[in-house]
Amino acid sequence: MTYVIEVPHADDAAFLGPLQLRIWLQTYPNEAAGIDETWIREHRGASATAEGIAQWREFIEAAKQRPDLLFCRVVRSETEIVGFLCGRRDEVVTLGPMYLLNEAQGQGVGGWMMSEFLTWAGSSPMRLWVTEYNERAVHFYERYGFKTTGEREIWRGKLPNVRMTRDSTLSDNLSRTARDQIT
Repeated sequence: MTYVIEVPHADDAAFLGPLQLRIWLQTYPNEAAGIDETWIREHRGASATAEGIAQWREFIEAAKQRPDLLFCRVVRSETEIVGFLCGRRDEVVTLGPMYLLNEAQGQGVGGWMMSEFLTWAGSSPMRLWVTEYNERAVHFYERYGFKTTGEREIWRGKLPNVRMTRDSTLSDNLSRTARDQIT
C-alpha cells in the first residue's frame, strides 16, 4: 500500500470529522473504563456532524494562514484519508490529535508523520495527552522521547489520560531517528 502525507485541503474537512469518530470507535472502547460505542458516539460523534466538519475546515484554513503556529497533515492511501496529525505552538508545542486507522498502523506511517511534526516543532519543548490504556500509543510516543509526567485527567468523566512531555534537547537527535526509521 502506498501512503502520501500532505497538507490537507479545506474540502478534506468533510472526511476528517467522520474519520476521527471511526478511529475513536476502533481505539477507545474499554469495558473496565465504562467506554463503549454509545459513550464514544455521545462524546465524539459531534466531530462527524456539520458543526464538527466546520471546525475542521476552520482549523485547516487557520493552519494555512499561520503555518508557524498550527500544524496539520493528512495521510492518504490512494483516495482515502487514513490518518492525520495536528499540533499547535504556544508557550510549548502541543501535539494532537494524531490518529491512524488500524489498517495503516505498523507500516512506518506514524513515524513518517512524527518526523514531519518534529521538524516543524524544531527545538521547542513539547507536550501531549494520551489515553492511559492505549499502550501502543504510549510506547510510540516514548520511542520519540516523550515521558509521562504523572499529570492525569479524566476526560468527560471516564477516559483516563496521562500527560507526556518531551524536552527541547531531544529534538535534533530524535528527529534524525524518526527520519531513519522511515527510510
